[in-house]
Amino acid sequence: MFGQSENLTRFLLPVIEWLVLILNLISILILVIGVAHVVWFLLSKLVQPGKKQDIVRTNNSVKNKLGSYVLLSLEVLIAADIIETIVKPTFKDIMMLGLIVVIRTVISYFLTKEIKESEDN
Repeated sequence: MFGQSENLTRFLLPVIEWLVLILNLISILILVIGVAHVVWFLLSKLVQPGKKQDIVRTNNSVKNKLGSYVLLSLEVLIAADIIETIVKPTFKDIMMLGLIVVIRTVISYFLTKEIKESEDN
């Protein structure tokens, strides 16, 4: 029975490492697509003359869109980190994951708060 578990672990470990790599790449892709989308949106709005209020609204919209992409990217990275730590649960990895999750959660909280405040104004 122990041999089957070891074989399963030996098979699953590379699959999970690939999964973590794919999630990290997806996170990067989300961020790149988000930046490209926001830049395209901003450039399309810059060619249109507008009032100061319209420019401020456009800037807030750009910040909100980019913030949303950054938040989604961070969530995918957190998922990848959790999966990686489950597979290799050393104390150092668990502490590092905890620190990463705290930092990313704080960033997510303040980004979400800023987006909501911007939408309310």
